[in-house]
Amino acid sequence: MTKVNGEDVVKEDIKDTEAEKTAEETVEEAAEEKTENTEEKTEEKKEEAPEEDGDAKYLRLMADFQNYKKRVEKEKTDLYSYANEKLVTELLAVLDNFERALAHEDPGDGFKEGMEMIFKQLVDVLEKSGLAEIAALGEDFDPNFHNAVMTEETEEYESGKVSGVLQKGYTLNGKVIRPSMVKVVS
Repeated sequence: MTKVNGEDVVKEDIKDTEAEKTAEETVEEAAEEKTENTEEKTEEKKEEAPEEDGDAKYLRLMADFQNYKKRVEKEKTDLYSYANEKLVTELLAVLDNFERALAHEDPGDGFKEGMEMIFKQLVDVLEKSGLAEIAALGEDFDPNFHNAVMTEETEEYESGKVSGVLQKGYTLNGKVIRPSMVKVVS
């Protein structure tokens, strides 16, 4: 039998305890380092994420601003293009009356020549403003530009063609402001 010295047992216990403490400390230190590394990576990601979010927000705001500028510019051009629409629409009645007055024949009258010059001047001013007459007679019927108020049978035109214009139609800068009232061949 071996004698065990109490001091040896205590020394061994102390060594075991120290070894356990050292092992525990090593494990704890490794865990702390891992946690610190994870925290550092998380912090780096957090630091990068706001930058990415900031960049994305910046790009989104720039795109929104560009779209806003384009929309405002389009609205502005539309406003300039169609600002006179009401005035031109009301002047169409005057234009129609001029055409009716000029349709009457009165030979040798200087008054008629003066009226024709005034009519031509008015038409020129309206055309400069973007007014254009819709071609109708002999054209295919298009409900976007023509308003059919009558149908008729005629040998002169094919079916679906405009055979007569009752009231001229006009566009203002490409937009129909008054469709042509027409007769269509059935």
